[in-house]
Amino acid sequence: MKKILSLVLALCMVLSLCSCALAEDVTLTVWVGDNQDIEWINGVIENFKAAYPDNNYTINVGVQNEGDCSKTVLNDPTAAADVFTFADDQFNSLLNGGALQQVLDGADDIIANNTPESIAAATGEDGNLYAYPATADNGYFMFYNKEYFTEDDVKSFNTMLDKAAAAGKYVGFPMSNAWYFYSWFKGAGLDMHVNEDGVTNSCNWNATDTPITGVQVVEALLAIASNPGFKEADSDPFVAGVKDGSIIAGVSGTWNANVAAEAWGDNYAATKLPTYTVAGQEVQMASFSGFKLVGVNPYSENLGAAMDFAAFMTNEESQVSRFAMRRQGPSNTKALASEVVQAEPAIAAIVAQAPYADVQRVGSKFWDTAAALGKIIVNGNPDGTDLQTLLDNCVAGITAAADQ
Repeated sequence: MKKILSLVLALCMVLSLCSCALAEDVTLTVWVGDNQDIEWINGVIENFKAAYPDNNYTINVGVQNEGDCSKTVLNDPTAAADVFTFADDQFNSLLNGGALQQVLDGADDIIANNTPESIAAATGEDGNLYAYPATADNGYFMFYNKEYFTEDDVKSFNTMLDKAAAAGKYVGFPMSNAWYFYSWFKGAGLDMHVNEDGVTNSCNWNATDTPITGVQVVEALLAIASNPGFKEADSDPFVAGVKDGSIIAGVSGTWNANVAAEAWGDNYAATKLPTYTVAGQEVQMASFSGFKLVGVNPYSENLGAAMDFAAFMTNEESQVSRFAMRRQGPSNTKALASEVVQAEPAIAAIVAQAPYADVQRVGSKFWDTAAALGKIIVNGNPDGTDLQTLLDNCVAGITAAADQ
């Protein structure tokens, strides 16, 4: 009887060990910010599966624009992806909305291995890390084709437009995208920033008593938008124009560096944003700067695996491969210091633009309102609305309470 009991116990132990050794089926959903990220993230997934062979992973990939990812996540966190990429200006809203899982494993290593600025962008007021830094180049600058422009030409936006028009080509700029539209007003000395409440904005774009008034900025932009060398071009139209040869320069970011480099070959170049002419003066265009972060959804059914993947997705190896495929500048200090990254013109352009770049901290009412003004300008103010009225309405929208 004792022998039988011993055999039964031994069998139970073996079965228990076998059960522990069996691979677990784990399903994750990951959102990247752009269709052009798909090839890169698929490579990361394969590397992740090889590094974590104890589980059977099914990782589904979706695309969710990083610029408004927080809206989708906060609309229903339980239906959002397990892991998602977002622009750092959405960090506070995601954190306050309970949609970011605190980094529990390897936080000290992540802090040590990434730039201090990117870590600050991913850290809550309690001092804890709530996101994984992914890039340190979330800004914009000027790409240009050296076949058509000299280094002196690209110092002035207006000069570039005239040169492009003479060649029957275009300089692209996303005038109706609020992220870029900010450049013109800030460069002219006008201000827009989030208030201390972290929700509402202050804005003086309609100022009449400043060295350069808001109306003078709009007048300058209407002249720019009507130049035959100007083309409204956000990311997809910019890519299409570069590929078909119609766009020979344009404002974009590192995510489109590969496209420009492949299309222009040895003539590929990048530099800081130029000056533009307003009220008879040349003023340096400003910009927003920031970081791309990766968040883990606290509602994930596979929270541990989601955190493992987020850490892997943003480690040195993955950031190096992201740069190689997408030209996006790493936040990982070792990846950033590599010779191949330092030799990239787009990274040099980001560095050159840095003194004129503001960390992106704005309330939600800015985006649609500023974009609407940009669209009116691109279309030449078709209703003939008084320019001061346009600006007064814009500022009223930007500074409105969040619930209005």
